Amino acid sequence: MLEKIIILDFGSQFTQLIARRVRELNVYCEIHPFNHIPELDSTVKGVILSGSPYSVRQEDAPFVDLNLFTAYPLLAVCYGAQFIAQQNGGDVQASNTREYGRANLSYIKEDEVFFEDVSENSQVWMSHSDSVKVLPTNGVKLASTHDVEFAAYKIEGETTYAIQYHPEVFHSTDGSKMLENFLVKIAEVPQNFTPNAFVEEMVSELKEKLQDDKVVLG
Repeated sequence: MLEKIIILDFGSQFTQLIARRVRELNVYCEIHPFNHIPELDSTVKGVILSGSPYSVRQEDAPFVDLNLFTAYPLLAVCYGAQFIAQQNGGDVQASNTREYGRANLSYIKEDEVFFEDVSENSQVWMSHSDSVKVLPTNGVKLASTHDVEFAAYKIEGETTYAIQYHPEVFHSTDGSKMLENFLVKIAEVPQNFTPNAFVEEMVSELKEKLQDDKVVLG
């Protein structure tokens, strides 16, 4: 079976674009609503938490049990990054002004695999009204912009990465490289997905299922 990435959708307008970028990197992925999490079997190599139009400070904000993903590399985007911080001892507050549009990474932590081959001062695309003000427990700052101190962070001792910008959009100039670093170097997903390979895989599984099923007609 194809190894895959699970993308949990919190309602972001960019969720489908995240999936497109992942597949362009020849990695198979599936989108699932945050409140309908699929079985996390041995084919799952990592999880991506999408952004959301909600604020984590809202009472009706989307919620998932992060303990479900402790065994998997995790990449949290915008809302996902703020959710992880809020749920693990960090602090998320409303930004003084809505962060929307182009920004540049003014600081990138050295020798960090997530930012390998990412250009200094790399441009990213912001789209959020909240910001992480205090990192979660064991959080380590990985990148900052002029206005956002914790533009990216990770959890020490885990393969959990969080970013407060959108790597999937065209305006994030090194976004595909960051996604590739997470997928290939951190989650270690094989880049063997193509539409043809997917069709062949599904046909093979269907044939096996038909062979295993015994149908009696009377």
